[in-house]
Amino acid sequence: MQPVLISTITCPQCGHQHVETMPADACQWFYDCRGCGVLLRPKPGDCCVFCSYGDTPCPPIQQAGACCDPTKAGS
Repeated sequence: MQPVLISTITCPQCGHQHVETMPADACQWFYDCRGCGVLLRPKPGDCCVFCSYGDTPCPPIQQAGACCDPTKAGS
């Protein structure tokens, strides 16, 4: 089954929502809100910003049920 690559991120600071395309094979650890500019980071226990603030979990979680390797952050 192919993962869903579209997620709507909602900023916890200002409530701004933006539809984003997620990377198919990686987690995204940072996201700049397009409404207020705050830098979003995953909540404790979540693997990425899409799992914390999106309406769809990231593709690695969808496919494997496992988080990305945090040692590869920024790659």
